[in-house]
Amino acid sequence: MPGATPQRPFDLSLPPLRADDAELRAAIAEGNLPLLLLVLKMLTGEERWLEEPYRPSRARALEDNDHGGFPEEVQEEIREAAFGVLKELREGRVEVPRPPDEDELIHMVSVSLGEEVPAEYGRSMAEEAGFVPREDIDWHDGRPPAAEQMSVLVIGAGPSGIAVGTMLAALGIEHAIVEKSPAVGGVWWENDYPGAGVDTPTHMYSLSFSPSRSWRRYYAKQPEILGYLQRVAEECGVSDRVDFETEVERLDWDEERQIWTARARAAGGERRTYEARVVISCAGIIGRPKTPKIEGMEKFRGPMFHPAHWDHSVELAGKRVAVIGTGATAMQVVPAIAEEAGRVLVFQRSAQWVAPNPNYLREVTDGARLLMEHVPFYASFYRMRLIWQFQDKLLATLRRDPEWPHPERSVNATNDRHREYFLSHLEAELEGRPDLLEKVVPTYPPYGKRILMDNGWYRTLRRPDVELIAEDVTAFDEEGVISADGEHHPVDVVVLATGFHSTRILWPMEVYGRGGVSLHEQWGDEDASAYLGVAVPNFPNLFLIGGPHTFTGHGGSAIYMAESAIAYTARLLIAMVEGGIETLEVRPEVTEDYNRRIDAEHEQLIWTHPGMTTWYRNRHGRIVAMTPWRGVDYWEMTRTPNLAEFVATRAA
Repeated sequence: MPGATPQRPFDLSLPPLRADDAELRAAIAEGNLPLLLLVLKMLTGEERWLEEPYRPSRARALEDNDHGGFPEEVQEEIREAAFGVLKELREGRVEVPRPPDEDELIHMVSVSLGEEVPAEYGRSMAEEAGFVPREDIDWHDGRPPAAEQMSVLVIGAGPSGIAVGTMLAALGIEHAIVEKSPAVGGVWWENDYPGAGVDTPTHMYSLSFSPSRSWRRYYAKQPEILGYLQRVAEECGVSDRVDFETEVERLDWDEERQIWTARARAAGGERRTYEARVVISCAGIIGRPKTPKIEGMEKFRGPMFHPAHWDHSVELAGKRVAVIGTGATAMQVVPAIAEEAGRVLVFQRSAQWVAPNPNYLREVTDGARLLMEHVPFYASFYRMRLIWQFQDKLLATLRRDPEWPHPERSVNATNDRHREYFLSHLEAELEGRPDLLEKVVPTYPPYGKRILMDNGWYRTLRRPDVELIAEDVTAFDEEGVISADGEHHPVDVVVLATGFHSTRILWPMEVYGRGGVSLHEQWGDEDASAYLGVAVPNFPNLFLIGGPHTFTGHGGSAIYMAESAIAYTARLLIAMVEGGIETLEVRPEVTEDYNRRIDAEHEQLIWTHPGMTTWYRNRHGRIVAMTPWRGVDYWEMTRTPNLAEFVATRAA
């Protein structure tokens, strides 16, 4: 991340444009016209490219609005002007200007989207684009000698662990990283099931200090995401500092020595002990698969596995495969295996809302990738557009209107329009199949559960070798599964797409803080809480990345939230070293007040709407995983730590 961490700004480190005229014209023909207009404005300095007749129409839903709503003659004028200025850029006759200031940036993004983006996004978008560094992520007067006394244990080497390791190395802080898997990547190393991929636009789902402009798909699949993370880890030297196949089983705070002791189990059962002044957990909330306990499971004779532990030795060709669940994982698995398996039976406990998304299966063309990789400002403005479209824009529409007369189907008028939009899509996809239509229409408001992207789901359900069974599985026998209606279904393979322990944060690790307090006993039954999702009372010098209330149910990138928490933690570490502070422990009253605000805000939002269950909640109905805040709110909350909110113990 910027500051102490190596910064590679989007536009100041691009490889030179070498494309010949034919390649350049072909690339421009495949480019996004609203983005090309922003490039024209930047490289020519001419304001006319942001004025009529060059103002794009409003971008609708989840599309990129590539043609901007322009008539054909205006499209050609834009492309011809872009060809002229990019040709001059290639020939060295155009000087790339400095990035726009925050006000101009917001104006340009707003014009390109055809709607007003709030001015408060200026600074955070500039950071995400690499136009400016994150503030105060560096020593204020060179690395102090006291930094030699600081040591950190990082748990996890997924996206967050890679970012934390890079930050610590840049600050020159001694640290160790432990990872339970044999390689970096976290959930992207573990989840290699057929069809696995991201449901966040890939150009937004990347680390701000090391973005990729070379994505092959707008929504990348697991191999490409894992390859990207492994490249970043190698380039930043993180991979060399990880103890792989090492799982921390217990953390103990040593009151007398003011350090954490971690007991870990390595490959082959070897026991390891780590000591560190600070522990940063990057374990996240979806790293532990949830396997149900269903009567007779042990009797089933065929292969049975969770997608996170996909058994690639099992041949599916010609087999009858039962997929239990219709959440995000199942929706990726089923279309991916339908061609190969002999028959697929999908068991649905509750229907899901599915969003049409023209980009979900779309590949990034060679021409579009050329523009991303070589044209100044093109990729950075694309990322900024995505931040508004896919991250914060939606949240305001998910507030519960107490006067709304139809709470059984939606939470407000806008949410009702969303419902009609999704409903019209599934009706069109399932035209002529009233049997399926009856099964797939959810009985709760859209976005009440995680919204899913249509990757050919409805078309797959129409296949003659795929059957959707709108019943839960209640039992197994040797030959198959028994559904809640008592029907027996013979199958050869069972896939348990039953989710993760998202509310059991840091489980099954045992953590004991000040006075031997157990973290899980303090939290109670799957009821984790932390100030800003980062700090917990009674657990000094323990910081969580991807902690409770940091997952974005309204859309957006988990990496964005993680980097905000990492920046906050980095500032705390800097304050500790420079201020001679041995321990920082968030005050109980600060955390309690934060939890009250969290719960009060959630009561106004769709995820506490009655009549549905979701993995966002614990068994008592409290939201644990989701944040109620916009991304820009969380970014602002984590910008400047207030040490008065912590009990600080200074070195003797």
